[in-house]
Amino acid sequence: MTRDHGGNLDAARALYGGADWIDLSTGINRRPYPLPALPPEVWTALPTRPALDALSRAAAGAYGVQPAQVLPLAGAQAAIQLYPRLRAPGLARVLTPTYNEHAGALQAQGWTVEPVATLDALEGADLAVVVNPNNPDGQHHAPTVLAALSRRVGLLVVDESFADPHPALSTSAHLSDRLLILRSFGKFYGLAGVRLGFALGGPALLTRLRDLAGPWAVGGPALEIGAQALGDTRWQAQTTARLMQDAARLDALADGAGWALVGGTALFRTYATPDAARAQAALARAAIWSRIFPYSRTWVRLGLPDGADWPRVETALRGLT
Repeated sequence: MTRDHGGNLDAARALYGGADWIDLSTGINRRPYPLPALPPEVWTALPTRPALDALSRAAAGAYGVQPAQVLPLAGAQAAIQLYPRLRAPGLARVLTPTYNEHAGALQAQGWTVEPVATLDALEGADLAVVVNPNNPDGQHHAPTVLAALSRRVGLLVVDESFADPHPALSTSAHLSDRLLILRSFGKFYGLAGVRLGFALGGPALLTRLRDLAGPWAVGGPALEIGAQALGDTRWQAQTTARLMQDAARLDALADGAGWALVGGTALFRTYATPDAARAQAALARAAIWSRIFPYSRTWVRLGLPDGADWPRVETALRGLT
């Protein structure tokens, strides 16, 4: 299967040249959390238990769970690589279209993977995957509906990597040993290079996942940065409000260019265009990189511009009309 991704700015530069690119090919917040000053020992010593506990408490508060229901990992991607090993391979169903690493990681561990188009079609699988809200179309499902689904599959994995600005969508109030939630730190906080994420689940489930991850799964700098950012409720509220406004601003520009909103989140928007490859090339000539998909000739996904990005993005989109 094709495991293509956004963030491939090297490919854009190889095709179009230039250096001053605006990378909107990911859903990463382009106004990151301000990095705190870090004590020197986080770089020189192995991660400590108190630092790990502090991060788990901060994540528990941010996600509305108990610290014992939190497992910090080196990004949501690390969890995606690990969870296929929680059970013996069998039949996995993935609600699609969605982030392609889920199917890829499952297949790599010997699972038979069936893409399905509806929640009901997930029922009966040994393992089922739902991205909520979904990447790239923003489709979302009520937490109570997903909780009920978890009782009709062997294990339900709910990827909430884009849920930070949409807390009402989280299924975290329904955790069990048949429901595993994945959370990303880097997207909402704009610090993808920190490589931090979380698995939320019942104690038995997390014990098995912790054993698979091994010791020191998260580095000292990530422990410190994550604990401070996850506890900063003021920054979270201000950022969510700004992202909502910026999403509406981008939708208006896209509408003016004749694009139709497919869906999205407060971190990215996906539009239907007459020709996705042509639209991507037109934006690339203005050194703006977007995301298109091998399964759709019309969909273009854009992350949200920030600050000085906006004038160039506005000019490029208006030039498409």
